[in-house]
Amino acid sequence: MTGRDEELRDLASTLREHDAVHDAFLAKSFTDHLLIVDNTAGERLPEDIVARLRAHDLRGANEVYSEGVTDVSFAGDIGNATRHQFVDVRTRGDHQSYTVE
Repeated sequence: MTGRDEELRDLASTLREHDAVHDAFLAKSFTDHLLIVDNTAGERLPEDIVARLRAHDLRGANEVYSEGVTDVSFAGDIGNATRHQFVDVRTRGDHQSYTVE
């Protein structure tokens, strides 16, 4: 595990302590690390959380991937939570995905 992985895992753990957060965890897209944050369904993610994520070089996936959506991190509703995805722009593109030839 790299120092960056540890930093993001610690951040996710800290975010889970916030009253508005149901869950926070790391995931991986094809070439990027993502930090996923689930909060109360139908409510916006609190600005203090978004600011903390930005301070750690995490940006909303819709913003990074130019999805043209007004909410830069909204990924959908899951049960009683709303999911938000943030891309680690510090290491963006450094990861390899598996390819099948």
